[in-house]
Amino acid sequence: MVTGASTGIGRASVAELAGRGFHVWAAVRTDEDEQALRRDHPDAVSVLRLDLTDEASVRAAGEQVSAAGPLHGLVNNAGAALPGPLEFLPIDVFRRQIEINLVGQLLVTQVMLPALRQARHQGDSARIVMIGSIGGRVAGPMLGPYHAAKFGLVGLADSLRAELAPSGIGVVLIEPGAVATPIWGRGTAAADDLVKTLPPEADRYADQIRAARTNAAKSAARGIAPERAAQVVADALTAANPKPRRVIGRDATAAAVIARLLPYRLLYRLTAARQ
Repeated sequence: MVTGASTGIGRASVAELAGRGFHVWAAVRTDEDEQALRRDHPDAVSVLRLDLTDEASVRAAGEQVSAAGPLHGLVNNAGAALPGPLEFLPIDVFRRQIEINLVGQLLVTQVMLPALRQARHQGDSARIVMIGSIGGRVAGPMLGPYHAAKFGLVGLADSLRAELAPSGIGVVLIEPGAVATPIWGRGTAAADDLVKTLPPEADRYADQIRAARTNAAKSAARGIAPERAAQVVADALTAANPKPRRVIGRDATAAAVIARLLPYRLLYRLTAARQ
């Protein structure tokens, strides 16, 4: 079961898993995305309509999957990036970011666990793959809501891993760096909409906003292909003993080393915005 299957890592993961012979539940929000998945994978995919901010739709999807039989893997991939300066960020925007990228991940996990337990009761493997980010290890300016959610996802994954260990349900956290997906364009559009609502005092963040927009464009152009991330996702679901955390991409690998080895004072100096 893959959430956020319309684009990016989610769409690529559906294709990778279908190519390996699995039948995939693919969760999307729109008619257009559903039709595209049915066209591309007519026999290998069952489409679910699911919105992480609509609890009823998530619970309905869980009931549908559980009624169909055991589930061997869950990929919590759906997410969004809602940037902006924290000083002026509307609290409802921050709340929505946490709801999508953190609360929604737990809700999906809760409703899919009965089907995952069915697989374990039959003696089969069952795993949960959480799509985190290197932004859950290193935080910078203008992406505070996103970083808060991704740092939280690390704790969520670690606790789930500990709690589900006696049940034999594995939890793997994937931490990509920049991936060439539409999330960057959507994030920039969200930032543009937010900027229009900010008070004049927010001009002090103008340079940081411009820099964040430039970095997003570079990430969209230079990020790794989502297909590469999808291979890691599929391996995490099928390997005999996968690593509990897996970093993807040169930028993420470098950032992970920096986060682990540098003193906090130096790390914060490197990530601080420049005037």
